[in-house]
Amino acid sequence: MARSRAAIDTIRGYFYQFDHYILKLLEASNDSDTVYIGGIEDIDINTTDETIAIQCKYYEKTEYNHSVIGKPIRLMLRHYADSLKKREPIIKYAIYGHYSSGQNKLSDNRDIQFYKKHFFTYSKEKLYEELRLNDKKLADFIQNLTININAPSYEKQEKQIHNKIKQIFHCTDYEADYYYNNALREVKKLSTMKKEKDRRITKQVFLSHIEKNEVLFDIWFLKKRGIDKYCKSVKSKYFTINNISPYERFFLIDCDNLISDTDLKTLLQNIAGKWSKLSQRSKDTFCPFIYLHNISDDRLMMIKKLLQSDTFLFSDGYAFKGADLSVNLICEKATWQNKIKLKIINEKNEINDIINYLSTVREIYQFFINEPFYENTTHKHIKIAIEETKTINQII
Repeated sequence: MARSRAAIDTIRGYFYQFDHYILKLLEASNDSDTVYIGGIEDIDINTTDETIAIQCKYYEKTEYNHSVIGKPIRLMLRHYADSLKKREPIIKYAIYGHYSSGQNKLSDNRDIQFYKKHFFTYSKEKLYEELRLNDKKLADFIQNLTININAPSYEKQEKQIHNKIKQIFHCTDYEADYYYNNALREVKKLSTMKKEKDRRITKQVFLSHIEKNEVLFDIWFLKKRGIDKYCKSVKSKYFTINNISPYERFFLIDCDNLISDTDLKTLLQNIAGKWSKLSQRSKDTFCPFIYLHNISDDRLMMIKKLLQSDTFLFSDGYAFKGADLSVNLICEKATWQNKIKLKIINEKNEINDIINYLSTVREIYQFFINEPFYENTTHKHIKIAIEETKTINQII
């Protein structure tokens, strides 16, 4: 069932905040500057000179009205009053939001009476009187408050992030997408930390965390991009090659219960068709290894039977019923003569034995649904998030 329009709008608003968090880290002046998610406001920025608490909202279909930002401003005013009472350092506050229209309703003037009427009063209750703040203190608060209701759109802000990533890492547009994916994953991790101290990070540490050679395509990146754009992006990076090198490629596939045995068989045949070479005129012949994760022995046997019924030749490293795995047998070179188009790995614990036996270049492509199920840091290992097993057809 398709997601409702309201749900999609909510998701976009959520990601808009995360993108702003990423952008603030990338734009920080000093490596020691700290950005904190879920602090006083949505985002807190701490530098050597100041602390700024930012309320970040995205209303692409909503006209701006004073009431929309009234509540967050009153919460900021309460925090300001509390800081005065406790004699804590006064911080700066910011409202950052995107609206469909109505921006002309808010002028740049900092008239106290205007703020009292539109922002500091609610349900006929005058918050400034409740907090016992005189005009001088209110003026000080207003002076430390920045309101930006002309924030860029969802797409423009994301473009700003990509431009900043390219500037920092001197990378291409394609590479920027993968740095961005790592940034989004890092923010997701920080936002779910229970302890406040674990939800803050310096620019220096953040950059070191997103600058990784191993790219992990995270499920949040998938949701943010949308399935079609996501698959196109991954395919462009890893699965659009004209001259395929004769490497040993391992496709590790997380299997759900939504894909039928027939469709799973077809997926294996598609991978074999695109990532094998059995030319009679070439010495560099090869075919892929495939491991199906989270699948029963009975179902795996059915997949093999379906392949066999199509006269599709494969090897699984077992010479006869009851035999032990023969690593030498499954690693036998696929050739024009033996017609082996696919090598099926039966158990996860067999993967390392096979990889270690080989001496040529090895590449691992892991497609996972909830979380990665296999680790290998010795060889090229790309982890790719998928919502459903059948999604792989769009990628490869």
